[in-house]
Amino acid sequence: MCGRYTITVSLDELMLRYFIEGTPLIHYTPKYNAAPVQQIPAVIHDGTRNRLGELRWGLVPSWSRDDKGGSTRINARAETLLEKASFKGLIRSRRCIIPADGFYEWKQGPEGKQPMRIVLPERRIFSLAGLYDIRVDEEGNRLSTCTIITTEPNSLMADIHNRMPVILTPEAETQWLDRSNEDIPSLLRLLQPYDSSQMRAYPVSAAVGNVRNDYPELIKEA
Repeated sequence: MCGRYTITVSLDELMLRYFIEGTPLIHYTPKYNAAPVQQIPAVIHDGTRNRLGELRWGLVPSWSRDDKGGSTRINARAETLLEKASFKGLIRSRRCIIPADGFYEWKQGPEGKQPMRIVLPERRIFSLAGLYDIRVDEEGNRLSTCTIITTEPNSLMADIHNRMPVILTPEAETQWLDRSNEDIPSLLRLLQPYDSSQMRAYPVSAAVGNVRNDYPELIKEA
């Protein structure tokens, strides 16, 4: 699963990376330990341009009777997207990107689990493939939530965990966000393990295990 990640860049860097002209994220702050059920930055395409906003991590389907259960849907397996009622209707038109510059996973060792941070070269921003949904209750209140798609591990991740988040290549980003793209087989083919030669993993402090911790020291190599 993918249960923690980082996005430590400035708002200007995010907007530049995804060609965003304006955003409602006036209170954006970097996240060194983003966790489920938190509000997280996300990118969608409205048919004309990319938009940057916030979604709550942990998907609540639009047809859900209440707003609970999101914590059990923080991830969606790429291999079974079309088999799950919560996800199968979203891949056609409710795809999103979760910007990140690292993610955490715990590696089992002889002395217990060691948290690892996984990054790309130069710790640049990358795009996690996601799905989102919007639930409107009887009073008209809207709840916008998302899930991060996972896939089989590449050779780097296989030594750490049996799953990894789907990282989209720059070319795949455009296809994934394109609202007019309803070719589900081609969309599913984008959900592949990322090139392990372009990734690096390093140990970090066990403090990342506490969701209340969110500060720069968490991403330092231990």
